[in-house]
Amino acid sequence: MNDDDREGEAPSGERSPADPIRVALADDEAMVRAGLRLLLEHQPDLTVVGEAADGVDAVAMVRRTRPDVVLLDIRMPRRDGLAAAREIVADGTTKVIMLTTFDDDENLAAALRAGVSGFLLKVAPPEQLLAAVRGVAEGNALLDPAVTVRVIESFARAPQADPRLATLLASLTDRERDVVREVAAGRSNAEIAAHLYLGETTVKTYLSRALAKLALRDRVQAVVFAYESGLVRLGEPR
Repeated sequence: MNDDDREGEAPSGERSPADPIRVALADDEAMVRAGLRLLLEHQPDLTVVGEAADGVDAVAMVRRTRPDVVLLDIRMPRRDGLAAAREIVADGTTKVIMLTTFDDDENLAAALRAGVSGFLLKVAPPEQLLAAVRGVAEGNALLDPAVTVRVIESFARAPQADPRLATLLASLTDRERDVVREVAAGRSNAEIAAHLYLGETTVKTYLSRALAKLALRDRVQAVVFAYESGLVRLGEPR
């Protein structure tokens, strides 16, 4: 059966809360795609709308089916997952979760700069993958706990802060900077609230305002910004 036979029709409008989350799969290993499809389609709130075996077909498939989330292998033939992710993110309708067996810093940093909403190792437990799909579809972002520290260390090793980001950083209030700094340390909203002696709702408000001022979509991009702007540096206490 080819991809066209397996793909659902592209939706005519926005997904309502009652609609299942539309998921697409892109991996060059058929067994991996089959396992992911089996896992996802056993969930009443998830449906698989398309598959692709390389980066070129992945971009075309996503444009045809317009899924809410695409699970994208980082290493594929013809066009790798990073290049495909950049095109998909640029289209602005589908969230990208990168899946890989390779947790090297170079790929991780490149994926985050490409604007992906999540990064998971293929050895992550099924419940974590399902939570990732649901969370990203709702507008959240995530990093596999196994690679969160690598994210922090990768960006912390940047040779110097990007001076172009200084103006953006200056637009934040002291409290907004505090919250972004805590996000960069890998803390959840609840942990940030406890650490800064704030209510969790207040933390969410500060973070939302900071993301808007910085023109960032999510927490993952906030981590990138924190290190590239020099707000957080290697060796600073968290």
